[in-house]
Amino acid sequence: MKILYIGMKYEYGRQELGYSFEHYNFYDSLKKIEGGKHQVSYFPFDEIMREVGRDKMNEKLLETVQKEKPDLCFFFLFKDEIKKQTIKKITKQSGSITFNWFADDHFRFYNFSKYYTPLFHWVSTTDSQAKEKYHKIGYKNVIKTQWACNHFLYKPLNLPKIYDVTFIGQPHGNRREVIEKIKKAGINVKCWGKGWPAKRISQEEMIKIFSQSKINLNLTKSSGNINFRALASIFLKRELNESLKFVSPRYWFPNFQSILAKKREQIKGRNFEIPGSGGFLLTSNADNLKDYYIPGKEIVIFQNTKDLIDKIHYYLAHEDKREAIARAGHERTLQDHTYEKRFKEIFKIIGLTK
Repeated sequence: MKILYIGMKYEYGRQELGYSFEHYNFYDSLKKIEGGKHQVSYFPFDEIMREVGRDKMNEKLLETVQKEKPDLCFFFLFKDEIKKQTIKKITKQSGSITFNWFADDHFRFYNFSKYYTPLFHWVSTTDSQAKEKYHKIGYKNVIKTQWACNHFLYKPLNLPKIYDVTFIGQPHGNRREVIEKIKKAGINVKCWGKGWPAKRISQEEMIKIFSQSKINLNLTKSSGNINFRALASIFLKRELNESLKFVSPRYWFPNFQSILAKKREQIKGRNFEIPGSGGFLLTSNADNLKDYYIPGKEIVIFQNTKDLIDKIHYYLAHEDKREAIARAGHERTLQDHTYEKRFKEIFKIIGLTK
């Protein structure tokens, strides 16, 4: 099968931040699934747009599709870098099946997904409630899927456990407050990511830390607070070049809906990456997480900050139980929750494979 993958190469389109989540997980997995038997081409729209501008990038995308004639155009949209008319033309005229993986439908459905969905033959969502929303706007070709682990990249490393508790991610929502309470309970916890003193780390360093940590925290609460910055996002949007642009009034109410919807806790890639790396995962609950792992046997879920601290103390003191859960979580991830398995299921649903 010939696949043209259309996604961002760099984190937020900024080369200095390193490769994007999509590059590490989607492009890398697509290249390697089933022993690399598919012919995968790459269209990194952020890199091309930075060189030639948005209009020329869209022209190049059309030229690439016309030249390569892929069986599948696999999109991972970010914002409005790829024009609607470009997608529509590929869907209507190229002979390729068009598919987009929508991220963050928990809060982006209202002001993003629903406007782009009709342009594609097929789309997917990770939100358990989104399928009904798609049906309400008259769109039927939506696939409920989920984040996963790129098992070609995330692997257990035979390293000594030098950290008691770690967290990797930005201090959104109440995360800083939760971390402070953990520290006040006498627990040694270290955090990495933009906004923490230790700052950002590389992909390779992150995977290493998963194996070096006795307990890997995952805090799913997003930045759903209504503050000045959130309210400003109703009327302004930031472009890839960091400039600000006024939002059309038709999006003001959807943008407000999006802010309110951020309060829902959603499954993240980290829920699969940590077990996939052989790490012990202690996570807050999210959406339909219990459909993917057995709590207490493959991962551990905490209900509130007190429960979190109690469980940290317990599992730090019970290495045998902690390691048994980490092993079971790793086995479940390899069995059911790799991007290879997710993509193969999607290919089958849309009729590209048997």
